Amino acid sequence: MMPSAGSLGIEPMCRQAGVSRAGFYRFLQPRYPGEEEMEVRNAIQQMVLEHRRRYGYRRITVELHRRGMMVNHKRVLRMMREDNLLSVQPKALVLTTDSEHESEVYLNLARRMKLTAVNQLWVADITYIRLRQEFVYLALVLDAFSRKVVGWALERTLTARLPLLALGRAITLRQPPPGLVHHSDRGVQYASEPYLRMLQDHGMLPSMSRPGNPYDNAFCESFIKTLKREEICAHKYQYIDELSAHVEAFIEQYYNRLRLHSALGYKTPEEFEAACAPQTASVQPTMSFPRHGEIYRSWKQRRGRPPKAGGEPVSSSSPTHPIDESPVGYSLTGWSPPEPVSASPTENHSAGDQTK
Repeated sequence: MMPSAGSLGIEPMCRQAGVSRAGFYRFLQPRYPGEEEMEVRNAIQQMVLEHRRRYGYRRITVELHRRGMMVNHKRVLRMMREDNLLSVQPKALVLTTDSEHESEVYLNLARRMKLTAVNQLWVADITYIRLRQEFVYLALVLDAFSRKVVGWALERTLTARLPLLALGRAITLRQPPPGLVHHSDRGVQYASEPYLRMLQDHGMLPSMSRPGNPYDNAFCESFIKTLKREEICAHKYQYIDELSAHVEAFIEQYYNRLRLHSALGYKTPEEFEAACAPQTASVQPTMSFPRHGEIYRSWKQRRGRPPKAGGEPVSSSSPTHPIDESPVGYSLTGWSPPEPVSASPTENHSAGDQTK
């Protein structure tokens, strides 16, 4: 005699019917064709409009997850492609570099630092923006730890006043402690006496990029690319006042507060700073000079001294070498004005404005 259905559990009945238990529960759930698909598409379209087509499918996927919608990135890409919602592609940008002044340059400290908190390393750069009848110039200062734009200025002339305004704005906003490293290219504006004097007055250490190394100032370069791709190239500006209002809105309201940054674990710069503040309040940055021995060996060879047999490393008591890798004169705990260190003992490397 077969047992009645009421005396069997779910699992025995599923075995008798030849179906899985999960399939049985899915069968019981009410299904409405296309409802979930439409919900996801609607959310994607809202995000694309909210971010003005600046977000690609990766950031859209992260944003969907933040809103509780677990959608695969491949599915998001497919939907965005079908609905023609992929992000605006970047246009080719003209890059110009001019290195003609004879001012001294400073040791590159930025690539030797291991950042642990905000206000340890600021990076600065200048770029140009074309309006209808003129070129204008934008100076920027970013906190390298959080990628947050802490200072900016927009002017018609490419003088030392431009980066000074951006730096002054950053200092007013952040009030950094002494020992902050300020990194820039070797443009004449950053090597000018008024700019270096402002750094000294606020206890900042100057640091400058090496020639032919595009990675030294990569944080600012990356932001400039984002700004031009997502804001400048997406509109046609005619007047500097209109451009200034849109740049301010992009930086202050969108980039710093709303835009998810992939290098920050898809957090906004302000979210990242808020999350890291309790853990990094008293942590100091570290700095290393890993190529010190290697550089000293090459310097000895240039002076006609044979290297040690077997590639023996140079001892730590080796005398200070006069080239651009010496750590002498710099301190991360306070300002001690160093003598400017030239890029080479035999070459006169000049620097100038770098505009992008």
